Amino acid sequence: MILRHAAPALLGLSLITGPAQALDLNALSDAEKTEFGAQVREYLLENPEVIIEAINILEQRNATVEAQADKELVAANADELFNDGFSWVGGNPDGDITLVEFMDYRCGYCRRAVPEVANLLAADGNIRLVIKEFPILGDASVVSSRFALATKHVAGRDAYKQVHDALMEFSGEPTEVTLRRISDGLGLDSEAIVAAMDSDQVTDEIAKTRALAQRMQISGTPSFVLGTEMLRGFLPADQMQQIADGVRAEQG
Repeated sequence: MILRHAAPALLGLSLITGPAQALDLNALSDAEKTEFGAQVREYLLENPEVIIEAINILEQRNATVEAQADKELVAANADELFNDGFSWVGGNPDGDITLVEFMDYRCGYCRRAVPEVANLLAADGNIRLVIKEFPILGDASVVSSRFALATKHVAGRDAYKQVHDALMEFSGEPTEVTLRRISDGLGLDSEAIVAAMDSDQVTDEIAKTRALAQRMQISGTPSFVLGTEMLRGFLPADQMQQIADGVRAEQG
């Protein structure tokens, strides 16, 4: 029967090219469907690489769709991502591309990302960095972020970066005693900073960043936006550099 010889070819074609070339099973009789099913099983057992190839193609298609959706999210939220007016800005403030980092002080991968981001900024020299406080790992994360943001409001952006770096290395519990010790060690006004931790301004900034992350469908840290690209998770400096170069090439 022609079906016996056609089934494997039609199956392979439909798996690889998609529904447009798929066999219309409704046109087959019950006996032909049974025979076709047996032929499919035999073909797949003899050629399992067809399934692997189809899965790889599907994953590539899904990745392309997801990447495009992420680009659209970045474009729709560009103002709040790159110029919200309150997030700390570093790197090259006049850089031709911006790296936005959503981070949590209790996140191990955020800590691993610190030297990678520093290496990227040093090697490239033309990247602007925006840090967004996104405390999602419990009360200790929230306390740490409140302390860092309060420092920014009380002592300025340079002091914020000092505290930010100290908290990224800090492995203890962020109690009032330990946080005062950090700020005292940096020569800052601990009393004023602690008093500002529960201010409406600090609360508002955390709330705005959380709302932005929700719109961006960000649920983990670290998460990055590099130019037009969303990077969901930790990446070493060389991979981020490749993405930055690609973004620049697209922008001309």
